[in-house]
Amino acid sequence: MRAWQTVKPGRPRDALSLNEAADPPQPTPGTVHLEVIAAGIGLPDAFMCRGSYALTPSTLPFTQGQEVVGRVLGWAEGVENRRVGDRVMAVTSFFTGNGSFAEQCLGLDEFCLPVPDGMSDAEGAGFLIPFHTAYIALVTRGKLEAGETLLVIGGAGGTGQAALQVGKALGARVIATAGGPEKAEFCRSLGADHVVDYRSEDIAEGVRAATGGRGADAIYDPVGGDAFASATRCIAHEGRILAIGFASGDWGRVDTAHLVYNNYSVVGVIPSHYDRAFKEAAQERLLGWWKEGKLRPRIDELVPFEALPDALERLVAGGVKGKLALAVDPGATASA
Repeated sequence: MRAWQTVKPGRPRDALSLNEAADPPQPTPGTVHLEVIAAGIGLPDAFMCRGSYALTPSTLPFTQGQEVVGRVLGWAEGVENRRVGDRVMAVTSFFTGNGSFAEQCLGLDEFCLPVPDGMSDAEGAGFLIPFHTAYIALVTRGKLEAGETLLVIGGAGGTGQAALQVGKALGARVIATAGGPEKAEFCRSLGADHVVDYRSEDIAEGVRAATGGRGADAIYDPVGGDAFASATRCIAHEGRILAIGFASGDWGRVDTAHLVYNNYSVVGVIPSHYDRAFKEAAQERLLGWWKEGKLRPRIDELVPFEALPDALERLVAGGVKGKLALAVDPGATASA
């Protein structure tokens, strides 16, 4: 099969090689063998090229790609209720090197769910990780309530656009940060009530001005670094900063004394260690909002298979609004 493999550490253009590779091994316990139609592209994939992501496979070469829409080819012993040919969305076994930047991959059975009618391959490939992360952050961990103010840092990014939409579906007032007028307008198109352009104004000052000095009740932070520091300066009394990721390259640093004296919480969020029943219930609610038109994975581009390294370089450089998807099957659909 054709597969993009990371053959050495480096930036995507240097690290990735399009090779003829062996098909995935027989499905290991808890996995489903998939023919890949489309794959979601995210910053962790670029971090894995450099070897700076915590779940990077330890042995070269490997194939990354965390998100997939594909057709079921087979499954491991003990996996139930699967049918050959079904179209599913899944999180892959990327951490074993069997990710979705290839014509076949292994999906995790516990996070392998049907793609609903009316959802394109590209949209499905960009749904599970962004929207389940947003759901866990805002519903399960952040306890966001209708009428509260949510700040989404990086609202035009792949996970930020999901959090912005989930926040609106929950009835929150949503403020987003974005870099430049084009991305600011993109956030408004998703329903943001106010946008702080961090290229022209200070994030904390902009949020305080937009909230009459009170600050945000919940802050969704997939960026870390300086953005996290800004979050600590505009968090409301008894607010929650939801630490998602480190798109900046650095995790946010918690000043415990500042946290105590200002009476806020920092809450870690990751969409793992939840059982199938939880994931299915979350998916049912998310797809309910999707059917109502409240959620829509925004796909910036369905990238041709051969163009993956350039797409990752563009993502790292901040040139993407929403989500990128990779057309592994030439017949992959960009829109329903």
